[in-house]
Amino acid sequence: MTTDSSDAARKAQIDAVLLKLPGVSTRKIKNLDAYFVADRMFACISGRGVGLRLPASTATELQFSRGDVVPFQPGGIGSTREWIQIDRAEAADYEKDLELFRASLEFVKGGGR
Repeated sequence: MTTDSSDAARKAQIDAVLLKLPGVSTRKIKNLDAYFVADRMFACISGRGVGLRLPASTATELQFSRGDVVPFQPGGIGSTREWIQIDRAEAADYEKDLELFRASLEFVKGGGR
């Protein structure tokens, strides 16, 4: 299996989790596969993980409480307080993070407040 086909399979598994959420669409933005609600990005695939936007306090708590959560730094850019990245070896395991994805979607849909 080539890296391209493995990346495509990984994206398909992540799509299966995120695109079932109401109002979610996907498109490429700056070489990242991004997920949008109300025309605002709430998540995107970066490297071997998925970045998502949450309230800063929630993002900080997750970085300290979970070993699979790191600062979101796509392409080496600096991280922000509201973005984290969840790294899972198996893309199908993002189903376990569905409540976090829903929280991110609602946060972004509400204007990030």
